Amino acid sequence: MSEIELSSLDLRYEGYRMRNRADEARLLASICERGIVEPLAGVEVERRPVLLNGFKRWRCARRLGLATAPYVSLGEDAALGIVALLRVSNDRALSILEQAGFVDELKRLHGMNVAQLAEALSRSKAWVSLRLGLLAEMSPVVRGKLFAGDFPVYAYMYSVRPFRRINEGGRDAVDLFVTALSGKGLSVREIEQLAQGYFRGPEELREQIRSGNVALPLERLKPSVARVDGCTPFEQAMLKDIDVAQKYMQRVMGKSADRRLQSAAFRVQAHLLLAGVLSRSPAFFESVRQLHDRCGQV
Repeated sequence: MSEIELSSLDLRYEGYRMRNRADEARLLASICERGIVEPLAGVEVERRPVLLNGFKRWRCARRLGLATAPYVSLGEDAALGIVALLRVSNDRALSILEQAGFVDELKRLHGMNVAQLAEALSRSKAWVSLRLGLLAEMSPVVRGKLFAGDFPVYAYMYSVRPFRRINEGGRDAVDLFVTALSGKGLSVREIEQLAQGYFRGPEELREQIRSGNVALPLERLKPSVARVDGCTPFEQAMLKDIDVAQKYMQRVMGKSADRRLQSAAFRVQAHLLLAGVLSRSPAFFESVRQLHDRCGQV
């Protein structure tokens, strides 16, 4: 490890790392108190250091007027440096999009095919193909919003991305939807509601969402479980349970890849709880499917 001039770093891969304003604010406060504890990491390309890991630390250091930072070199081959970063991410998780960006970089610029990538990263071919496919179908507009931290990744993947395939002109429609809601601080649940209305609702609703006026559409799209007429108390309770189940499914999906889920105590307890969830999932989804089919016959 050595000290490096911050101004000397090549930032060509900054766009491959996602921004999180809250995390960066906390990091800035930490660096003010303790300095940069963890070194930046990069590779030496044509005698110039190219940064791969530590962009938040770099931006915080620049904001604080620091001239140098601790730095570790991962070698002189960019491909090998990226492979090393991705392999380390097994324990210090890059987001799925960050992984996808670097995997695509290896494929595009360094001529590695799916089998070579899988072998180099000690991953399955399916793992590699999923990430390459995710990025290949993503427009520059959506990619920019996601990597800038303006739109939640998991809201895009689970609530918005499916409509790209089933809607005519899906890519353009997704671009407009993501652009309209970016930077508004909406929850995954709220985006899910708006997506259902935008892609399946009337044109009037789409126009309101595209204009950025989401308060009225959200009010219209709120689940009306408590206001349903003609339901028995038992039916009302079941509707509430279904709504709560959907809400918590979204919350678990949205949090499952969060980097803060690291402690050994959490992992032990989560492993036991998730084993119970997985063991019940076939019966749960079969019962839900049967209820869905019965209700669809009305």
